[in-house]
Amino acid sequence: MLLRRRRDHGAPAACAMAVMGKASTPGRTKTRLVPPLSAESAAHLNTAFLQDIIGNLRRAGREIEIAPYVAFGPAGSEAFFRACLPATLPLIECSLPHFGDCLDRAITRLLQQGHAAACVLNADSPTLPTRLLVQAARALAQPRGGVVIGPSTDGGYYLLGVTHAHRRLFEEIDWSTARVFDQTLQRVAELGLSVTILESWYDVDDAAGLGRLQADLADAQGAAAAGLYAAPATRAALARLMRHPQSAAIASGALHGHP
Repeated sequence: MLLRRRRDHGAPAACAMAVMGKASTPGRTKTRLVPPLSAESAAHLNTAFLQDIIGNLRRAGREIEIAPYVAFGPAGSEAFFRACLPATLPLIECSLPHFGDCLDRAITRLLQQGHAAACVLNADSPTLPTRLLVQAARALAQPRGGVVIGPSTDGGYYLLGVTHAHRRLFEEIDWSTARVFDQTLQRVAELGLSVTILESWYDVDDAAGLGRLQADLADAQGAAAAGLYAAPATRAALARLMRHPQSAAIASGALHGHP
């Protein structure tokens, strides 16, 4: 069992993790889930994902020091996050034209807050096993923390953590493609950094991912045995959709893994 290290009262937690969150706006949020979902249902699901990921970070924080943040966009959407997430949760505005710049800003701001390590985390994996968050923080606490990366099954990554800001990690990356993970490893090699690669996990950003999510949450016993986060907000949101399939515009075949 991991033990929390003692720290001075008021000192920042050793590791900060910022969820890259987008305010839930129908037609602008989780658009690749439309269809099988309606724009309104996809936006509601986005909110549930954010709530569960913050809950997961807080759960991981009971095992090792982790300070949760939300790096948000678009600019001016603070009220949305204040309304649906804990009021004390720190927010970092990261509304920039290029995604790499958003990630770099989030990392830089977290380190400027005095944290020894900083991670950026996607907002698409509500069932991510808590152990992977703990493993990331633990790896970054080592003397040569280097870079920690959690690859996504689609070729991207769900988490990237560092102990020092390296803008190069986010340059010349073909974002939203299957090349992101490999290109990032190339940047790590260029910088001469050590790297810890976590277990791969899936994003919920299309009908296939939605089908896997529904299957995971339907098998609560199996999910618990595999160490998946229970994702109560997402579970409740999907249950509401399934009670009103027509208004939610759900394609039941896609939800069950048959898009």
